[in-house]
Amino acid sequence: MDAQGRGRAENIDPADQWVLNPTTGDYELRLSPSAGQSTVPGPRRNGPRGGGRGRPAPGGERPRRDERDERDQRDERREVPGQRRRRVKEPEAATGGRRKQKPRKSKGKKVLMWTGGSLAFLLVAGCTGGYLYYQHLNDNITSIDDDGASTGGFSKDRAINILVMGTDKRSGSGNKGYGDEGSVGHADTTILLHVSKDRTNATALSIPRDMITDIPDCPTKQPDGSMKTIKGTPNVRFNESLGQYDRTPSCTMRTVTKITGITPDHFMVADFNAVKTLSSAVGGVEVCLAKDIDDPKSHLKLSKGKHTVEGEEALAFVRTRHTVGQGGDLSRIQLQQQFLSSLMRKLSSGDTLTNPKKMIELAEAGTEALTVDSKIADIMKLKDLGMELGKLDMKNLTFATVPVVDNPAEKTPITVVLDPPKADPLFAMMRADESLTEVKKKEKKEKAAVAARLKGPKADPSEVRVDIYNGSGKTGAAQTTLTWLQNTEGVLKSSQLGNAPSDLKKTTLEYAPDQADQARRLADIMGLPATALKPGKSEKNAQGLPAMKLTLGGDFKGAGVPVSGPSKAPEGIQKVEADKTVCAK
Repeated sequence: MDAQGRGRAENIDPADQWVLNPTTGDYELRLSPSAGQSTVPGPRRNGPRGGGRGRPAPGGERPRRDERDERDQRDERREVPGQRRRRVKEPEAATGGRRKQKPRKSKGKKVLMWTGGSLAFLLVAGCTGGYLYYQHLNDNITSIDDDGASTGGFSKDRAINILVMGTDKRSGSGNKGYGDEGSVGHADTTILLHVSKDRTNATALSIPRDMITDIPDCPTKQPDGSMKTIKGTPNVRFNESLGQYDRTPSCTMRTVTKITGITPDHFMVADFNAVKTLSSAVGGVEVCLAKDIDDPKSHLKLSKGKHTVEGEEALAFVRTRHTVGQGGDLSRIQLQQQFLSSLMRKLSSGDTLTNPKKMIELAEAGTEALTVDSKIADIMKLKDLGMELGKLDMKNLTFATVPVVDNPAEKTPITVVLDPPKADPLFAMMRADESLTEVKKKEKKEKAAVAARLKGPKADPSEVRVDIYNGSGKTGAAQTTLTWLQNTEGVLKSSQLGNAPSDLKKTTLEYAPDQADQARRLADIMGLPATALKPGKSEKNAQGLPAMKLTLGGDFKGAGVPVSGPSKAPEGIQKVEADKTVCAK
């Protein structure tokens, strides 16, 4: 019977009662201070059975030192953890109120979690300290409901989309002097982070705050738990999607979905203090200027060249706009992207990840600066998300900006509008999980074989025989596709057979080897990617003739709309790779 069974050490983990005495070299049975020494024989990791405190077993002798050394060598691969106590919540009266437990350093395993900043999103390495410290970090986090505007949460088996918002709210120490003191906190800086399904690449898409768009109706949870729909507003600046008329981050999510067609999994928000605290926690962020800057409005004064900025100076850097580029928000976005790229390089460096002090400071700064949706308002949930995002190679992270043009409705343009010829292909690439950077391909032979399915002769549309099933979840999709194929594209040997047995995420086209030319023609007509083509066998149609099987999936957008997005980014979009240093002009 062990100490736990005797009721003499109810707070001791039974697995840890045997610990090494560095003086004697023996493993000893240790109970709680009040339990005294054991006189009951029990198993030992090294050495004979016996009582605690290194006493020999009754009737036996202590083994010689060389015998113990020999046993130790045999067991040197065993790792015996130090004694630990179970987590027991103590009453406040006993502890004199809540107290902070000194965090323990994690051993070997780096825990990554994502946090947001007013102008930043970044990887923060966390620690798995004591329960009180864990609870302390949890208490730092502020959460807001997503009001049903998200996908419901990220998943390990698909791409991840996180909306990061920085507000212009002047809350916090030292921020009132930046002007617009009464701001309710608009979406001053907004970045949609898309991380690919295979975690090999990511796109961070900046959305200009002065872009004119339509803000949809936003169902919003009230403090009393009831729901209220905040009326949408057409033809206004994007930054009004947050703060204006009591709009919450969920409304910004809905606006981004309306613009891009991408529904975020989560959101993160923070104010000015995030940049100050996080840049200081990493020991400063290196930035580069192609000219001298003296901007009294942002309080930035730096000479040409490279500088390391933190705190107030870091905030001034990401806020300045009147003395760089064309002096507008688009020029400031470039500065912010440079800052974020440099910050992420600093965070992923060994100097940060192996420095316990910095890790703790980052955990504190990140959780205090962070407001998240309620689905990830927990350190462990953030850790799980961070572990997924941490798989990304930063060399394959691209910062881009939504393509816009000057607002033609203004004589002297101060706002911008979407540039659809460039924006639509960019959004389509992100929806299709295509990288904006050249990513090292995995399984090249397999991918080459898949791509080869689209290469070769194509049958005439009149020779394409196909049965259409609806697995898209969209009512009438099979019939509208049939009508379009027959009346517009000349695919007359086609029929629709109703709903598929179950909905599919992706559209598929199954065909027999002798139908490859028909498959290539239909793929060309419908804009199907090579991955949609599934060589195998055909089925018999109503006339008993072999026919291909087209099953529309969740990626189906409508008859005549290509299912696959472009594989190459449109020319002229503003983008920069995260591993490159660019000096602001």
